[in-house]
Amino acid sequence: MKRCAFLFLLFAYSFCHAQDPAKEKQLVAVRTSQSPKIDGVLDDACWVNVPIATDFFEIRPTPGRVEGKAKRTEMKVLYDDVAIYVYARMYDNPDSVSHELVSRDNVGNADFISIIFDPFYDKMNGNGFFVTAAGVQFDAKYSQIGDEDPNWNAVWESEVKIDDQGWTCEMKIPYSALRFSSKDIQNWGLNFSRRIQRTNTQTFWNFVDPKVNGFINQEGLWMGVKDIKPPLRLSFSPYVSGYINHYPINLPGVKNTTARFNGGMDVKYGINNSFTLDMTLVPDFGQVQSDNRILNLTPFEVKFNENRQFFTEGTELFNKGDLFYSKRIGSIPSYYNYSQITNGDKIVKDQTEAKVLNATKISGRTAKGLGIGIFNAITNSMQTEVEDANGNLREVETQPLTNYNILVFDQSLKNNSSATFINTNVLRQGSAYDANVSALLFNLNNKDNKYFVNGGGKMSYIRGKETSTGYSYTLRFGKQSGNFTWNYNQVYADDKFDPSDMGFFTNNNFLDQRLGFGYNIFKPSKWYNEWQNWLNILYSRRATPGDYQSFGLNGGSYVRFKNLWSAELDVNYDAQRNDFYESRNGQVYKAPQSFGLGLYINPNRAKAYNFGGNIRYQEQQLFKERSYNFYFFQNLRLNDKIAFGLDLNFNPNYDYVNWVTSLGNQSIFSRYDRRTVENSFDAKYTFTNKMGFTVVLRHYWSDRRNKEFFLLKPDGNLADYQGAPLMGTDRNYNVFNIDLIYTWQFAPGSTLSVSYKDAAETYDTFYTQRYNRNLDGILSAPQNNSLSVKVLYYIDYLDFKKKKK
Repeated sequence: MKRCAFLFLLFAYSFCHAQDPAKEKQLVAVRTSQSPKIDGVLDDACWVNVPIATDFFEIRPTPGRVEGKAKRTEMKVLYDDVAIYVYARMYDNPDSVSHELVSRDNVGNADFISIIFDPFYDKMNGNGFFVTAAGVQFDAKYSQIGDEDPNWNAVWESEVKIDDQGWTCEMKIPYSALRFSSKDIQNWGLNFSRRIQRTNTQTFWNFVDPKVNGFINQEGLWMGVKDIKPPLRLSFSPYVSGYINHYPINLPGVKNTTARFNGGMDVKYGINNSFTLDMTLVPDFGQVQSDNRILNLTPFEVKFNENRQFFTEGTELFNKGDLFYSKRIGSIPSYYNYSQITNGDKIVKDQTEAKVLNATKISGRTAKGLGIGIFNAITNSMQTEVEDANGNLREVETQPLTNYNILVFDQSLKNNSSATFINTNVLRQGSAYDANVSALLFNLNNKDNKYFVNGGGKMSYIRGKETSTGYSYTLRFGKQSGNFTWNYNQVYADDKFDPSDMGFFTNNNFLDQRLGFGYNIFKPSKWYNEWQNWLNILYSRRATPGDYQSFGLNGGSYVRFKNLWSAELDVNYDAQRNDFYESRNGQVYKAPQSFGLGLYINPNRAKAYNFGGNIRYQEQQLFKERSYNFYFFQNLRLNDKIAFGLDLNFNPNYDYVNWVTSLGNQSIFSRYDRRTVENSFDAKYTFTNKMGFTVVLRHYWSDRRNKEFFLLKPDGNLADYQGAPLMGTDRNYNVFNIDLIYTWQFAPGSTLSVSYKDAAETYDTFYTQRYNRNLDGILSAPQNNSLSVKVLYYIDYLDFKKKKK
């Protein structure tokens, strides 16, 4: 039902085999003087006598097996001065074709056909265009290491038909959706892929072997593309939006209900054949799905998924080196300044997100393989409304105007290798500190992509009241192809390395080492289609002074059965470790050894009703701490338009021991019980492949019930706490969200969306028993309700110019 299921089915085999060049499939490019009508009916005269790409190879369930005649695939490709045209005939029993309607960039329970281009034929970068049997479009970009960027969107046309022979598809992909050279004669990398959902069969035109590294490098060849010129790539997407928000603050002088009107624009401009400028001016992210907030009892920050499209689309260059956590820009800034708020002040309204004023991306790759990326964003200052002891209201700046910048140079090398330089920079207005991080990275593979070595060095520099420079490096090498694989990984960070102003980073001062082994069987047997096994050994020390931190083992096995169900068993062991973070003051805590195992069951999701889940158990040795996790999900698809999902998660912990509070410079721990319950419900009604309605409801409840308290001793062990009773140390946290979104793609690239959100959050220092009481409590708590309407209209400059003429 969700896009992640599609990504797993398509790219779980991202480590693939590049065939011998002599066996590479080839398709002759054919120019047409008469373009076909894009209606899914394959009767246009221009398709006659065009070479056919057929005889697809399976990647699953039996890698290398040629598709049967009864379910064969036939593809044709034409081009002219403005676009590429695709003909696809998928033979099948028409009554068996899966064609669930879902929103754009999702696949759901549907068969699909796709074409993947590598216009520069570097076997490292590509663009994929997918169409399901329901006519839903999905597009994505691919990078040299097999990563998929499903958030990349292009504007193109497609139509499908189901007939007595199976189903058909036609596509029109304008050159404005692609980047390519201006050579008179060009060869492009090319592949096609088809999925038959009910049997979990996936095929490729050019064979893709799951045992060896690479995906794009396994493409075939589209030969002899002549005399095409990159068009002027210029588009504008202006938007207008209106909001009504209601929150019962109920304070004199503060409105419970507010309204606002927004307007802005996205601009996309092709600077040349290779590079594109993307710009968003006064963007509006109010309709993005809410973060799944939790009760965090760890000393580290929680990482949330990015849902804002501008920060997810086309960012593969900026994600090099794992230095870019895009939610730092506006959504979750790393810097807050509450020094102007005194103990006698009361926070009336705290601004937790900074307004993004504008953001710009310039990215692309030259014909010689040099990728260049420039990213810049500016966020406005954040103001917190404060009431003093006399009832006077004032605004306090808690975050200044901030500029975020990234610069990337990424040189592609032969054998799917690369060398990269990346720099991130954060500049804050006023006296707040600034931060800069630079990294040199490399990724090297041998000729057949069997062995690899990669890594890099990083340096962080913070300038402000306290100036510091920190260093980190990573080294990884191993065997990445074949049934048996192995790798060694070493990561070092000194005690001053800190990339957290623009990246996600929890701790430093470590030297971590990991040795991993894998043995995978992709050839089906009598009872399974695929079997994967792995074992990892982990060891960590502090960089300074070099003392021991942790040692652990984890391993597991994954099996996909003939009936398309799958099971996974995970086992882990952690020896007693020195934890320097749990105490919150740098003092060591000798955390006990632990053992855990988990069983995960996933169903055949092609079934109209399917269910699965997992059971996990974890035990620590100090007080025989026990943690259980019971997760159950079920999905019901009434028809191709209506579907429901329900997720139930119950996680009880007994006699766990962790930090609870500090008294001066003393760290206090407690033994406690904790119960976490998370329930979510989602539903969708899709009217057409361009219009749909989704709703997500989520309730999360987690608590902490302290049973006894301990003082952390200098040697890292615990002693009974003998001081005054500690009050207000229990926790009872509830979050409730409703996200209801209607979208209508009323024209190519243009959308109307209506969003309703309800959010409530309570955080108490006392325990409330029973789930139903907590649910009643959060539903009766103050609710933040918002209703928004947004219209975005896509304008292609070339189309606009034609209409004007």
